[in-house]
Amino acid sequence: MNGRDFTANLTRHLPLYLVTDTAQCRPRTVAAVAAEAVSGGATMVQVRDKEASARDLLHILVTVADAVGSKVPVLVDDRVDLFLAARAAGAQVAGVHVGQSDLPADLVRALVGPETIVGLSAATSNEIQAAHGLPKGTVDYLGVGAIHATATKPDHPEPLGISGFGALVTESSLPCVAIGGISNADLRPLRDSGAAGVAVVSAVCAADDPEAAAKALKEAWCS
Repeated sequence: MNGRDFTANLTRHLPLYLVTDTAQCRPRTVAAVAAEAVSGGATMVQVRDKEASARDLLHILVTVADAVGSKVPVLVDDRVDLFLAARAAGAQVAGVHVGQSDLPADLVRALVGPETIVGLSAATSNEIQAAHGLPKGTVDYLGVGAIHATATKPDHPEPLGISGFGALVTESSLPCVAIGGISNADLRPLRDSGAAGVAVVSAVCAADDPEAAAKALKEAWCS
């Protein structure tokens, strides 16, 4: 499937969004953890590694796409070049997620084309308003946070908390995925606050049993 195939039903792929952390996955491979997480109920996977070389990150992205790309959307964080390289290599990568300091979302869309999922991070009312000021179809969803302080992204914005997230979501017509230090106990309150889904890192990547961890998160979301 390509990104647009998944985008046709994007909201059903947002509820349990795994963002990978290579160090926390060890000694397992990122692809193995992603496969277990998807078996447990993860509905989307973003490959993120700020420390890896371009070659190593491309390898991780392709192996994850080979493992789960036919089942759930696989995105790469920041690296539009690696998305394009993986696509050129025939990998089933569905999209790219960019932050406020990365390439502008409208240029990302121009580079990756319409058959691709594009996500954008937003942490303030101004950033959400700017996202909605882009041409229609530029951005498919927003990643909103951090909900709580998290060690996996030390440069995260000031934590919003669940109430702060809920206030921002009311300003958005795009689906919003909550991210940042999220635990099982946060899932129902975030869903009730308007989240289309939650993005988790440590809760799955650092778990002894990623499949069971994903299953527990899915049950908490659906409860």
